[in-house]
Amino acid sequence: MTELVLASDNAGKIAEIRAIVAEFGLIVRPQGEFGIRSAEETGTTFLANALLKARHAARLSGQAALADDSGLEVDALGGAPGVYSARYAGPAATDAANNAKLLEALAGFAGPRTARYRCVIAVVRTADDPAPLVAEGTWEGAIAYAPRGSGGFGYDPLFLVAGDPAGRTAAEWAAAEKNTVSHRGQALAALRARLANHVAVPPGAVGDHA
Repeated sequence: MTELVLASDNAGKIAEIRAIVAEFGLIVRPQGEFGIRSAEETGTTFLANALLKARHAARLSGQAALADDSGLEVDALGGAPGVYSARYAGPAATDAANNAKLLEALAGFAGPRTARYRCVIAVVRTADDPAPLVAEGTWEGAIAYAPRGSGGFGYDPLFLVAGDPAGRTAAEWAAAEKNTVSHRGQALAALRARLANHVAVPPGAVGDHA
């Protein structure tokens, strides 16, 4: 397995995943290159959606596929937006619209604004692979009162990274720095050990810190 179809059309996610898995010696090709349209995310968990998307891409491309499903869980909102993070403000919502809705939902809330990013990644070798490779990661933080930073995507401008002495949002982190500790970076690092049985992973590749 040297090439994977990435079941995503999100430019930010594609760039982030490509940067991380490049250290595995893997080539990632977005599903758009195969003319594949995104699967409808009907799952109620991150795992269900990741598997649904991976199997859809593998079925239509005839190749091994990787999909992630990720989102933001805000404790004050009972874990919302969760699996609906990308479409929190509507089916075709922009990042700005989703962020605005989140701030509105938290308006007037005086308690802790703790939150976390969660990511589940699934790799299937075929559409009906009975033993998909699955890994997950979480990134703890809190929700800021106003967006800051121009990097990243999604809720990054509002996500205050836990333990960052500079008090930065994820959008204020350099991409390489973020990739080593983010929810997606952690999930891909966990996936590294599982992929080692299928691809040649160079020593010292991302994941040795985990």
